[in-house]
Amino acid sequence: MQNKQSIKSLIIAELDGEISASGKEELYNWLAKSEVNARYYTHVKDLWDASLANASELAQTKQEWKRFTNRIASQPKKKYQKLYLNTWLKVASVIIIGLLFTNVVLNTLKSPEPVYATCIAPEGSVSQTILPDGTLVYLNAGTQLKYDINTQSKKREVFIDGEAWFSVRKNKQKPFVVHTSFYDVKVLGTQFNVKAYDDDDELVTTLEEGSIQLNFSETIKGENLVLKPGEQLVFNKTERKYLHKLKVDTKLYTSWKENKLIFLEMPFGELVQLLERKFGVEIIVDDESILGEHFTGTIKNESILEILNIIQHTHPIQYKLDGQKVIIQKR
Repeated sequence: MQNKQSIKSLIIAELDGEISASGKEELYNWLAKSEVNARYYTHVKDLWDASLANASELAQTKQEWKRFTNRIASQPKKKYQKLYLNTWLKVASVIIIGLLFTNVVLNTLKSPEPVYATCIAPEGSVSQTILPDGTLVYLNAGTQLKYDINTQSKKREVFIDGEAWFSVRKNKQKPFVVHTSFYDVKVLGTQFNVKAYDDDDELVTTLEEGSIQLNFSETIKGENLVLKPGEQLVFNKTERKYLHKLKVDTKLYTSWKENKLIFLEMPFGELVQLLERKFGVEIIVDDESILGEHFTGTIKNESILEILNIIQHTHPIQYKLDGQKVIIQKR
């Protein structure tokens, strides 16, 4: 069983951006075990956000950890609030580790009625959040997630505008429900991806592990569906019906949470939309015939300009910059 001291070290390594892949997996498995663990993570992160020092050097011994927590506790309240706010405002095109509410807030919620908060991943960023029940969520760029922070509520539910990947902590007594505009995704414990941007024509749900049930609203024709691992449902919003359920390589649709994008024969119009969200830029296509081009590739750490340079060397297009806009033209 993982001891508390090593867990502290894992959490700080995660916040410091120096955690290994095996360490990250170990930490997430620990977080998914209980709400107590998720709250402890919140406590450590709050201390981290308030710290002026490099906390990764302070988790090696219990004595150093005690000095670290004592120093944070002794800081003036106004200074703590200012530092926390500044940390939150420094959102950029990097993965943001974030929990919005502390253990103190959660313990004040005694009513069984839902109490909602909203988590946002701005354009050009990917946000990682752990919900009060221990569920791990990644939010893709331009996504808003409204969720219930009251641990006394009778149900677990979230509302999404955008794209999110979920690793849901199992709780048979309280199923987890993701609400979209056209159907609800009901789960007990699983890993899946929901792409539900309001301005997209299609709503796409992809299942990695476990089992999920899609419950359509009363205005949608069709029976409720159950997805198995490796299956994906594509729903057309205009026609108000699902187009197909098919087997897919789930990595193609979930790699974005690792700040990596993989696309196969993607229409240029979709690629433009993807790049706008990922990098927070506006892209204007001068010639609509370019939209018929298809692209295959992987984006990991490249900048928007590096990607555009690759595209213009492999396809008959060129680009120019106009202030904060990128203009694509046919070559």
